[in-house]
Amino acid sequence: MNYRETLHYLYSTVPMFQRIGTAAYRADLHNTLALCEFLNHPQHQFPAIHVAGTNGKGSSSHLLAAIFQSAGYRTGLYTSPHLKNFTERIRLNGQEIGQADVVEFVERCRPAIEAISPSFFELTVAMAYDFFARQRVDIAIVEVGLGGRLDATNVIQPLISLITNISYDHQNLLGDTLPEIAFEKAGIVKVQVPVIISQYQSEVAAVFASKAQQTTSPIYFADHDYRIEWQADQIHFQVFRQGQLFLADAVCELKGLYQTKNIVGVLKTVEIYNERYQKNIQPDHIRQGLAQVVAMTGLKGRWQQLGTKPLVVADTGHNEDGIRQVLAQVSLTPHEHLHLVYGTVNDKDLSKILTLLPSQATYYFCCPDIPRGLTAEILCEQAAAYQLRGATYLSVMAAYQAARAAAGPADLVLVGGSTFVVAELDDL
Repeated sequence: MNYRETLHYLYSTVPMFQRIGTAAYRADLHNTLALCEFLNHPQHQFPAIHVAGTNGKGSSSHLLAAIFQSAGYRTGLYTSPHLKNFTERIRLNGQEIGQADVVEFVERCRPAIEAISPSFFELTVAMAYDFFARQRVDIAIVEVGLGGRLDATNVIQPLISLITNISYDHQNLLGDTLPEIAFEKAGIVKVQVPVIISQYQSEVAAVFASKAQQTTSPIYFADHDYRIEWQADQIHFQVFRQGQLFLADAVCELKGLYQTKNIVGVLKTVEIYNERYQKNIQPDHIRQGLAQVVAMTGLKGRWQQLGTKPLVVADTGHNEDGIRQVLAQVSLTPHEHLHLVYGTVNDKDLSKILTLLPSQATYYFCCPDIPRGLTAEILCEQAAAYQLRGATYLSVMAAYQAARAAAGPADLVLVGGSTFVVAELDDL
């Protein structure tokens, strides 16, 4: 098979959560372990940092990768889902896995694929681990897909576990309360492996403390030790560690003040990595990684500016807390009128999200082109109950083009509601 045929084989042979939802979710590690056994256990052949959380785990993973790359490490990065190309999921020093590597892996593993019948995600995790082992990475940054305890990535024994924000998402799989969701995320904590919690949240702190006690793991709440003060331009910031100035006049290429929570978790992770493993990642490496994270890792869709006059921004925030953080950034962004290109999936409880959205904005309702997409008509009808008004469009790009055409030069066009909406933008 060539690359196109290989992707068709993957998409048509194995179930993909992003497309069909919970039917593709496997609530155990059996298939991943079976694939890894076929591949001679690559998950044990490279050092890793494991990153879980509801919001912020993708940004945190990319920030860590950029810092390690800045320090000269041969750095693997596994994230999901991809926005444009399948190869975005697996990177080495910021470069996507080669199409030939994908083809070779699938050909080599085809007997195991057809015998084990893994999900799409289980297969891509095995592909990433095999690639990292073969490439002899110095460190791999591995982002959890969904949850943690039963996520396919959770067959590694990491050097450090990092858990970011906990909020409501995928309640049908992870639980209806924040402590239940936190319990699933805490499943990545391993015996005597340090765990960093980016954000102290009183509702779930005891869950993490209890898990750390069970596993005799050192636990650190990053925002107890690190504090960020933004300057008036919302671009530059100072970092304080235990009250002392650590980084002066720093910048982060990931825009949005909500990155503050992610940055402190990343900094604490690097600090513990240095201390526990006698490494020497310097503040200058951290500064460079923060400043060049997009250029070094290829991350897209996090308050990503796509145009000016009007200002056009895309953001993949899609759950209640993610939307709240994006809207907080909107309130800090000078603009006359907000045009919101909005779409989502059909298995998400929108009641809390729709109450957050501003009624004074103009809406351009659309449906991402996946089986899970919620039709624009149903979305528009639900939104109307919350006094959110706008028109429906046949595609994401049609909604996007209409918003750009209608916006004045001092307006703000925001595209979001779902990763899959952002992924369909031609400008990305």
